Order: sequence, then C-alpha cells, then structure tokens
Amino acid sequence: MKIALIGYGTMGKAIEEIALQRGHEIVLKLTEENLHQKELITNADLAIEFTTPESAAANIKLCFDANIPVVVGSTGWYHHFEEIKLHCETQNKALFYATNFSLGVNIFFELNKTLASMMSKHPEYKASITEIHHTKKKDAPSGTAITLAEGLLAEHAGYRSFETNSPEHSAQILPITAIREADVPGTHSILYTSTVDQITITHEAFSRKGFALGAVLAAEFLIGKKGIFTMKHLLNQTI
Repeated sequence: MKIALIGYGTMGKAIEEIALQRGHEIVLKLTEENLHQKELITNADLAIEFTTPESAAANIKLCFDANIPVVVGSTGWYHHFEEIKLHCETQNKALFYATNFSLGVNIFFELNKTLASMMSKHPEYKASITEIHHTKKKDAPSGTAITLAEGLLAEHAGYRSFETNSPEHSAQILPITAIREADVPGTHSILYTSTVDQITITHEAFSRKGFALGAVLAAEFLIGKKGIFTMKHLLNQTI
C-alpha cells in the first residue's frame, strides 16, 4: 500500500517505521514546509493524518477532494464532525477516525464503562479523570479523556457533563485534570474516591508504538471501503 503521511512529527515518524516494517511504502510526507506539494497526495492509496486540531478538518477535506481514504489520528477537531460526516456520506468517501488507536486504550474504554455502571450504584464514591501528556499536545483535555468521560457519563447516573481544570464544580459535573509534562506519551486514570478509600484504573502508554501500529492497522482495514469507521469496527474484525 502506498501511504501519504500528513504530519511528520513524532507520531508520523513512528507510523512510518511500523508501515515500512509491514511492507508498505511512504510516497509523501506532507508538512507545513511542503504544502505546495499537496497535489502529490493523489500518488497514494491512502493517507494517515496526525497534525493539529486546527488543521485536521482541512486535511480531511484535502483527502476527500483527492478521492483518497484517510485515517485521522488528530483530536480536538470534532466540532467539524457533522460537516465532515455529511461530506463523507454524500460523496461516498472513506474516513477512519479515533481518539486513540491503541488496542490497550480501547480495552480500557470498555473497562471504564463497566466500572462506571457498577459505581453508579455507590454515590458515596466521587468520580474524576486525570490525563497526562507531553507538552507538545495542543488540545486539553485529550480526545482519549473526552471518550472516557463520555463513556462514564453514559453509564453513571450521577453525572451530566464534564469540565476540565476547573477549581470549582457542582456535584453532577465530572472533573477532568489535564496535565502536560515533558516526554509523556499518554497516561489516563479514572478515580472513584470516598471518605474511606479510592478505586483507580489507569492506562499508561510506554511509547507511541502502540498508537502507530493501530493507525497502520486502521489503514489496512480502510482500503476498499466507503463510509465512516472507528476502532470498534477494526476490533470487531480482529478479535
């Protein structure tokens, strides 16, 4: 498969390494420095996009206009989702997006929902989320933290919304603490705290290789398909 990388930072380089190991070819590395070469994206079979929240939607449209399937790992662009969805569905394009491509994180998503359902029956435990990422990450909270919060809210009757880094919040607001530290690939924790103890579940990424492998697997999955896909579609095929 011929792959165009949109964004060639730390994640782009990790994806390149995994893609080459799996026998694929990188035909374009598109960055801010060579945007004048964006028309070369038509040489690819598929694009993998890891850039910024501000650039993601435009990059998706670039792929759609070139009739190139696109795997999107950028987060923080979801306020454009309905527009992108309409574009994808009406023009019969292909999009795979995820807040996190790690297999372990997606298992963690399901564990989070199961625990939230159990803890909904125990209001003496107050829930919270903490996420830690590298200082180059632009969006806060992370897309993964938002997915965790949405999963918790769907299963726990005690919470109706979430807030990030807010010093004060009502009892029905799920607090998220977003921390930025150097060289942290990603750590997410769900905490349930009472006056006598605390229950914590945590996913800690040791490197970006798990994210990169998931993105390449998503690319392999997307080839030949039309529509919008997520990690649930990929995991249902591989498990």
